[in-house]
Amino acid sequence: MGKLKIGLLPLYVKLYDDIWPEARERVDAFYLTIAGELEKRGLEVEQAKACRISPEFEEAVQAFEQAEVDAIVTLHLAYSPSLESADVLAATKLPLIVLDTTPTYDFGPSQHPDEILYNHGIHGVQDMCNLLVRNGKNFRIEAGHWSESDVLDRVADNAKAAKIAKKLRNAKVGSIGKSFDGMGDFRVPSDELRRAIGIDAIFVDPLDSDKVFGPVSEERVDREMELNAMRFHAGKFDRETHRQSTKADLAVRDWIERNGLTAFTANFLEVTRASALPCMPFLEASKAMERGIGYAGEGDLLTAALVGALLSVYPDTSFAEMFCPDWKNNLIFLSHMGEMNLRVAAGKPDLMEKSFPFTDAGNPVVAYGKFRGGQAVYVNLSPGRNKSYSLLLSPVEMVEGDGEDRMRDTIRGWFQPVIPVAEFLSAYSELGGTHHGIVVYGDAIRVLERFGAIMGWNTVTIKES
Repeated sequence: MGKLKIGLLPLYVKLYDDIWPEARERVDAFYLTIAGELEKRGLEVEQAKACRISPEFEEAVQAFEQAEVDAIVTLHLAYSPSLESADVLAATKLPLIVLDTTPTYDFGPSQHPDEILYNHGIHGVQDMCNLLVRNGKNFRIEAGHWSESDVLDRVADNAKAAKIAKKLRNAKVGSIGKSFDGMGDFRVPSDELRRAIGIDAIFVDPLDSDKVFGPVSEERVDREMELNAMRFHAGKFDRETHRQSTKADLAVRDWIERNGLTAFTANFLEVTRASALPCMPFLEASKAMERGIGYAGEGDLLTAALVGALLSVYPDTSFAEMFCPDWKNNLIFLSHMGEMNLRVAAGKPDLMEKSFPFTDAGNPVVAYGKFRGGQAVYVNLSPGRNKSYSLLLSPVEMVEGDGEDRMRDTIRGWFQPVIPVAEFLSAYSELGGTHHGIVVYGDAIRVLERFGAIMGWNTVTIKES
C-alpha cells in the first residue's frame, strides 16, 4: 500500500490575532497535536500555517494540490468566517474531510470561561459547511473529541476512501480485445466511463498488435521460468508450453509498464494462434494484481479499474466471481479461469498447464490457488439506470474448508455471507449486482462505505437487518 497523504488545513480568524496574539501559542500547539495523532494512524501530513484570510487559504490549497495529497482535512482552531475559505475549498478537485473537534473534553458549568476562546470552532464548521453545500461541494464530516472518541480513526478511514477514489478517477485500463459478446451486466461504453468516473481506456486488437506487444528476450524468459519454479508447486507440463506462456506474460507486463496502466482486462476469445500473444496471460494477471495492478476478465473495464483502485489501499484484494452455491454448508464457491491475486492464496499455488479449448491459441501455464480464510468484503460496482452506479458491499468470512481438496486444478475459494446464502443471492441480484466481483480482505467496510459516498454512488451494505 502506498503512503496515504493528506493536507491538514487549519482555519482561524485574523481578528483574534489582532486582539489576542498570545492565544496563538496554544492554538498552534493543538494543530501540531492533531497532525501528530494522524501520523500515528499511518497518514503523511502536509502541514500549513493557520489560514485566516482568502489569500492564505488559496496559497495553502494550492500547495496541497502541488503536493498531490489524497485529501484535504480541515481543522477549525476557532471560528473562521466562511467567505474567506468557501470559494477555494469548493473549487478544488481534492476530496474534503471536515474534522469537527476541539481541545477540551468537558465543557460543563465548572469549566473556566477562558476555555471558550479555544473550543468554539464548531460554529465555524457550521458556517463553512453551509457554504460548501450551497456551492455543491461534496465533503465528508467526522465529529467527536480527538482523544476521547474514534474521530481520528474515522478521519483516517476517510483518507483511505479518498485515496481509492483518486485512483479510480485517474484509472487507465488496457483492454486486450473488446468485451465478451453477449455479456451485458458490466458493460459501459468507454466514453461514458471517462465522463462519469474518469476511467481512461485503451484497446488493443490481438490480431493487429505486433508493435504493441514487443519481443521478449530469451534470457528474461529463462529467469521468469526459474522464478516460477521456485515460488510455485510445479506440476507436469511441457517446457515449451511454459516458455511460450511466459513470453505472453512478459509481453503483457511490458505493455502495462510502457503505457502506465493501473489495470487491464482481456477477452480470452480474441486470443488466437493468429494474434501477437501466443496464449492467454493468466499468470501475468495474477502477478499483476500482486504488484498492485487491477484486473478483471472478459473485457470488464469497470471492475478492472476498481480492482486497481482498491489495491492502492488494500493490497490483499483480488478479482473473483461467484460460481456455485453450496446450499448444504451455507457457502458460495468463487472461481475463475486462471486468475487470482497471488497475495491472497493459502500456501503455495500449483503451477499447471491449462487446457484451452476455446480458441486455437496455445495452452497457458497458470498458478492455481485457494483463497485463504479470513475476514473480507465482497465488492461489486453495478451500473444502473440513467447512467447511475451502485456500490454493493457484503461483509463475508472467507473459508478454506477441511478434508481432501479435489479442486487443486482450479482457482477456488469459498465465502460465508452474514445472512443465509439464499437471502444473500436474492438481495444481491435485486440490487443489480453483476457476475464479476472483488474480494477485499480485512475490516474494510467502513472505508468502502465512505468511498462510495465520496464517489456519489448509491452504496448498499448487504447485512442483517
